[in-house]
Amino acid sequence: MKIMQLLPELNSGGVERGTLEIARALIADGHESLVVSNGGRLVAQLEAEGSQHLTLAIHKKSLSSLWQIRPLRDLIEHHQPDILHVRSRVPAWLTHFALKGIPAHKRPHLISTVHGFYSTNRYSAIMTQAEKVIAVSDSVVKYITEHYKNCPPKNIVRIYRGISPQEFPHGYQPSAQWINQSFKDFPQLENKFLVCLPGRITRLKGHETLIELMEQLQNQYPNLHAVVVGGADPKKAAYLKEMQDNIQSKGLSDKITFVGHRSDIREWLAFSDVVLSLSNQAETFGRTALEALSVGTPVIGWNRGGVAEILSNVYPQGLIEVNDQSALLNAVKHHIDQPQAVEPVTMFSLKEMCDQTIHLYKQVLSLD
Repeated sequence: MKIMQLLPELNSGGVERGTLEIARALIADGHESLVVSNGGRLVAQLEAEGSQHLTLAIHKKSLSSLWQIRPLRDLIEHHQPDILHVRSRVPAWLTHFALKGIPAHKRPHLISTVHGFYSTNRYSAIMTQAEKVIAVSDSVVKYITEHYKNCPPKNIVRIYRGISPQEFPHGYQPSAQWINQSFKDFPQLENKFLVCLPGRITRLKGHETLIELMEQLQNQYPNLHAVVVGGADPKKAAYLKEMQDNIQSKGLSDKITFVGHRSDIREWLAFSDVVLSLSNQAETFGRTALEALSVGTPVIGWNRGGVAEILSNVYPQGLIEVNDQSALLNAVKHHIDQPQAVEPVTMFSLKEMCDQTIHLYKQVLSLD
């Protein structure tokens, strides 16, 4: 098979990671893998793993992107992929228009993946107008069936995102060298019970809830410390400052540590005693929660979206009612007073995700 995946850019994020994972699996299975994007820092890895990258500016939400329709059509006609797999709205629209100019009997098959709970409108509807629509969780299946009645339920295929148990092995511990370096960089973390809130610095990730939690628990548990793992985009600098002022005014500066953007997220998840998932909006999947559980760290999170699906299957005692601050408080107290064990995770594997996706490609092609 020759598969062409299309996405805006190849820098970082779940969509990008998923694209690379499927590309790698295709090559391993003896197929041809092409990826079209505006480029980015993951291109080198993609190509080193055997795929071909085709650079095209299909990333901008602006009318100027319409100039890319003809070049995209030329790419499709030149490479003649069996399947086009679109993973984002702008590429999906450009592909839609590019295919209109190709005779029906020469068009490749079209598959889409709905990675997000997009705003419900005509612009987003394009993601549900493919032969098969991959939803990354049951929550996404529900979102599509509720909001896009034109998408026949039989065309929706739920394929969970997956992680590699080899990359996040159960019981994983950071090296002594890593621990020593972390205590050197952040001496305030030594001999503490660490609660970790992973994720970019945005209003969506629940940092205010964490601050409130630490304020309520600081006197009762003097050795409790919070670690925020994730960087702030320059555009979010004002929000970061507002948050740090809030922390200072509550006298929590020595209780909450921001470690910034990190590439060693596995180490931080394994090093922490509890990981929190407190996003203000439902997440479509919740990869970080799964990574934490995979290494054996308990996760406490709101009962909604993909995180709830992961917790209910893997660690149901970590589920708490949405925005119930006292339930959150009690769950954290319980984990401090009685440290909990997490069983090895046997679902949501990367191999399953890749196998199911490649099976779907084959299925679509055998319908010819």
